[in-house]
Amino acid sequence: MMLTSALPDHEDLMQRIARDLIDSYDEELELEIEDRNLDGLDPSAPAVTDKAARQAYFKELFRLQGELVKLQDWVQHSKQKVVILFEGRDAAGKGGVIKRITQRLNPRVARVAALPAPNDRERTQWYFQRYVAHLPAAGEMVLFDRSWYNRAGVERVMGFCSDEEYEEFFRTVPEFEKMLVRSGIKVIKYWFSITDDEQHMRFLGRIHDPLKQWKLSPMDLESRRRWEEYTKAKEIMLERTHIPEAPWWVVQAVDKKKARLNCISHLLGQLPYQEVAHAPVELPSRVRHDDYLRQPVPANMIVPEIY
Repeated sequence: MMLTSALPDHEDLMQRIARDLIDSYDEELELEIEDRNLDGLDPSAPAVTDKAARQAYFKELFRLQGELVKLQDWVQHSKQKVVILFEGRDAAGKGGVIKRITQRLNPRVARVAALPAPNDRERTQWYFQRYVAHLPAAGEMVLFDRSWYNRAGVERVMGFCSDEEYEEFFRTVPEFEKMLVRSGIKVIKYWFSITDDEQHMRFLGRIHDPLKQWKLSPMDLESRRRWEEYTKAKEIMLERTHIPEAPWWVVQAVDKKKARLNCISHLLGQLPYQEVAHAPVELPSRVRHDDYLRQPVPANMIVPEIY
């Protein structure tokens, strides 16, 4: 008898999509919540069903982000070099956690590398060459939103590389990462794990949300059809590239908020950072000159104040 995975009923599915939509509102609230009260939300927004839990999430997120600022200062002060790889299926939440990590950090210290598909010239280069250009200098952290592991995942499943190139990748990548570690670069690798059902729901949410439809590419839709092939590719990748110098860490990511907090907390534990002492900041007095006259801005240059 042929078995199929049970899909949620329509009512349950719509409730989950609604919760996902509220999560997307939370993403925007996180930047402003320190100055706003949740009770002041637009009444036309979806109802908040568990305000206490959401407030607890924000409180812990802000605490962890404060620790990330300390980590950033330590990386910069001690001239550390850190590489963090984020891998996972489409809609697994990689971008969300990267956004929370970098949200309050200096982009000159913590930067994101999200490389597009290789161009014609890059396809003729050594496979790792275009990634090497984005590696950190002293005092920098680089977060790869997808990485050289594209070859073990999408390229393998979609047939964008040959069997020989695939096997060469597995021969090379452990030595490549060991070389990075020997050179003083800390390599941390995360795989974001979601269920078949959860990806199905998140894709439906993107389809029905005009603000997120841009996230769905033909490649994403094809990856949905090839779920099992991606699973096999992921299992092989973890088995063949989980090395002591750069082990894989799997983040359970069905619950987005928990995944963000767990990943950030774990990341902080991977580095022996300490708070860096800073001299007190004093705001200098403004220099004033009697002959200074501020020129008025022409009215036709001013943005209309419609709000």
